[in-house]
Amino acid sequence: MDPVDVLIVGSGVAAMQTALRASKTKHVILITKSELRQSNSYLAQGGIACAIANEDKPELHKIDTVCAGRHYNNRLAVEKLVTEGPGVIQELMHSGMEFDCNKQGVPLLGLEGAHSQRRILHRHGDATGQHLMEHFLQQLAKSSIQVMEYTAAIELILGQDDSCIGVKTMSKEGKVESLYAKAVVLATGGCGSLFRFTSNSPTVSGDGIALAFKAGARIRDMEFIQFHPTLLYINGKTVGLVSEAVRGEGAALITERGQRIMSDVHPQKELAPRHIVAQTIYAYLKNGEQVYLDISMIADFNKRFPTIAALCENNGLDLGRLRIPVAPGNHFLMGGIEVDEWGKTSVQGLYAVGEVACTGVHGANRLASNSLLEGLVYGKLLGKYLAEAPERVWPVEKKETKRAESQLVLPNLTEIQANIMNDAGIVRNQANLSRLLLWLESFDLKALLHVDVTRLSLGELDKINAIIVSWLIAYSALERTESRGGHFRTDYPLENNEEWREESVVLDRNRAIHPLKGRELYEQIKA
Repeated sequence: MDPVDVLIVGSGVAAMQTALRASKTKHVILITKSELRQSNSYLAQGGIACAIANEDKPELHKIDTVCAGRHYNNRLAVEKLVTEGPGVIQELMHSGMEFDCNKQGVPLLGLEGAHSQRRILHRHGDATGQHLMEHFLQQLAKSSIQVMEYTAAIELILGQDDSCIGVKTMSKEGKVESLYAKAVVLATGGCGSLFRFTSNSPTVSGDGIALAFKAGARIRDMEFIQFHPTLLYINGKTVGLVSEAVRGEGAALITERGQRIMSDVHPQKELAPRHIVAQTIYAYLKNGEQVYLDISMIADFNKRFPTIAALCENNGLDLGRLRIPVAPGNHFLMGGIEVDEWGKTSVQGLYAVGEVACTGVHGANRLASNSLLEGLVYGKLLGKYLAEAPERVWPVEKKETKRAESQLVLPNLTEIQANIMNDAGIVRNQANLSRLLLWLESFDLKALLHVDVTRLSLGELDKINAIIVSWLIAYSALERTESRGGHFRTDYPLENNEEWREESVVLDRNRAIHPLKGRELYEQIKA
């Protein structure tokens, strides 16, 4: 087929914003491996952080973002986020998106962890993501954008100059096709479902990161993973998110005996940065003590948080006790595919936006409710860039010899989820990370990078991508010998909160895979 102008992989807010902006002048195809409504954006409860109140300013939003990011942020990227944000919100409102307001029509702004001001916009309390995505879906239906559901991206197609010229796809029936495009955009989200405990959609498993890495793109900061402190915890499993907005309205974290666990930990108590709250809860759980959210001080909880109330009731929890059992789980990836402010990766013709991308805007720990804003702001910037982009010189497709592995030995996803949660989860150390690397490298990573994907099933491809992305996380976490933000190591417990650091663990396909690395470290530990 002839190349289309723009091919977007993903269906969240960043994908939608980019597609709608680019489609003003370009032919756009949007593909997603499931349905349009199966995205993290659709599940988002917390809201959108933006400095629109009279007493608030973008500079204050910037300060809060950098503090939450442990001074590791790309400050130019943060400035772009907070200064462009108010204009993007105004555009949303003008296009028909409604937010919760008081009787005078003034937006009701919520407070969340590590924010110094009330600046969180919501819709129907805790259903912001759903209403935002429905707003975009209405616009999508009126556009010229071609949508292909149940179409998984399984490999990026490269030209002889190593630029990206398209995507190989597989339908749920196993049919493989090649879609060519002048610009390919990855908007596939993070990697939450690789972990045993997560708030993410089951479809968000790091596919985009694996695709980009195999194509030679630079990946960075994979050690920085945010674990949301409060997922609903029932019978040893996490079954959904309990928004930080609940703590913003006064809910307290308590033990079975009613002891508040955050009082002496941080001045902001329950609204401390997420990594501090998550680590505190995790410590109690490891000691065999269940932690609860005490919601007794929130009047009309069912009306204020209808999505959370329904989640609790659907899982057999009686809210009459006014206690919600919680545990931390994977929520957001601060690292990802390295991009500039326009979403360009290190591979020509390949772009990334949203959680799969790493602009450096979140630093070592994302400020609450900055993710939807990131998708809106950077999706707008990338969409505008693509709409105005000149024609590119079209290279000849590279013909690569792929390995046909007849007897792949792969772990099941449940085993991967358990191992990465245990060894590269909320609390890490050299011994556990080395053990995880050794286990992952036993599956012959180099072979998996060059396997013939057209001969595999979607299930096998999911496992291969999971191994690659898990390795990137474990390797990066082992290389960063400090605790900072979402990366906490018991063998390096202190972080210098005032230090401005620019060091980063940057990985690329040509130098990142060291088959003996894990074994060497493991043997050193044993010695």
